[in-house]
Amino acid sequence: MNGFVTLSLVALSLFGACQAENIVATVLISPDPNVTTGQVVWGHLKLTQSGLQGPVTVTGTLSGLTPNQLHGFHVHEKGDITGGCKSAGSHFNPDKRQHGGPDDFSRHVGDLGNVLADAQGVAHINMVDRQIALLGNRSIVGRAFVVHALPDDLGRGGNEGSRTTGNAGDRLACGVVGISA
Repeated sequence: MNGFVTLSLVALSLFGACQAENIVATVLISPDPNVTTGQVVWGHLKLTQSGLQGPVTVTGTLSGLTPNQLHGFHVHEKGDITGGCKSAGSHFNPDKRQHGGPDDFSRHVGDLGNVLADAQGVAHINMVDRQIALLGNRSIVGRAFVVHALPDDLGRGGNEGSRTTGNAGDRLACGVVGISA
């Protein structure tokens, strides 16, 4: 059997299995080695999508954040974090839209808004998003989650930084999305 036929059969098997089952991915969030503030952020995420058309649920915990502060939380276009979180590129934006909030119709696919750290600097994440996916052209598998130093202004800041990054500041930590077995 040639490679194309084998790959096609594997894709069809995965497609059929994913129609009724949950697709699960995980992310290990590690501190950016280039951060010089002394802030060390780490954590883990679990992503679950029910079938091919279902929303993605993101759950997990991030630690080491600034207590009682919002932190920008995005999916970036690349899963390359070899040079730190800056290697992950810009926000994942296959539709070439302006930056926005997670509830905005017009937004980057990777715009997930903010996470709120509690008094101990821990953010407990439990969110559902309908624009990211674990399969297809909006798949975030192999891309990087990035946690930022400042709150994301959700594109409402009235300047160029707001329209592209939400003025969320430095990249404190990141991790690459991988499918779980």
